[in-house]
Amino acid sequence: MAIARSQLLKELEPGLHALFGMEYDRYDSEHAEIFETESSDRAFEEEVMLSGFGSAPVKGEGQAVSFDTANEAYTARYTHETISLAFAITEEAVEDNLYDRLSSRYTKALARSMANTKQVKAAAILNNAFDSGTTYGDGKELCATDHPTVGGGNFANELSTAADLNETSLEQSLIDIAAFIDERGLKIALQGRKMIIPPALQFVAERLMASNLRPSTADNDINASRNMGMIPEGYVVNHFLTDTDAFFIKTDAPNGFKHFERSAIKTSMEGDFDTGNARYKARERYSFGVSDPRCVFGSPGATG
Repeated sequence: MAIARSQLLKELEPGLHALFGMEYDRYDSEHAEIFETESSDRAFEEEVMLSGFGSAPVKGEGQAVSFDTANEAYTARYTHETISLAFAITEEAVEDNLYDRLSSRYTKALARSMANTKQVKAAAILNNAFDSGTTYGDGKELCATDHPTVGGGNFANELSTAADLNETSLEQSLIDIAAFIDERGLKIALQGRKMIIPPALQFVAERLMASNLRPSTADNDINASRNMGMIPEGYVVNHFLTDTDAFFIKTDAPNGFKHFERSAIKTSMEGDFDTGNARYKARERYSFGVSDPRCVFGSPGATG
């Protein structure tokens, strides 16, 4: 339905002081703190996790060398979605010069709507991180205590006992990240790089990561996490996280969080021959996902 003159009557009144409601600032690039962006030229992208090799055995004198094979562990698939929204203004509103006066405001509102959807889509990866109904290549949710490996073992990227963000849970998370193994059970040297939190935890995170001494204690012990340079990129607040006590630590694992851009945002305007309405449209195609769950460690908080 097009925006008609009856919806814009105030625009015709003399002495109008201000128009408001569509000029708010927006959170439009918070996904960039989490996801690596890559371009795509097809309907979907796939990334294959290879298992690598096991530990090299001792070769006895005169004996043949042992052979190993690298198998495919699983495939991560990214299917792009088309996101689009439009608005129209009647021919009569255009004739009365309402289009020129409102077009910039409505196009800003359109841009904000498009940006909001992108942030919601990106944050959904973490918002569903503990949902067993949202699984990835290895058949498990993003954060789990029992990710299976080709070698037959498991690794955990979730606290064994859910806990709120505090000194103990932060230190245990970093210990567990250091214990990550690859698909053949070999230890891998990963570390936490950045904490991702909802707005409700920003004050807790600041005390944990910026205090020189241990927070919430009366002694003079140092703040070990800060003193050791753990989580060197600090913390970022994501305003689209829906669980107020869940927290996440992004690691330095390669090929983790991915954002594939199939078609960058495009805008177009055209006139409708039958109605004479002016129509404006925005459209883009992209996908968000995860290839290797070792890219993140999380806790849903004590209350889940």
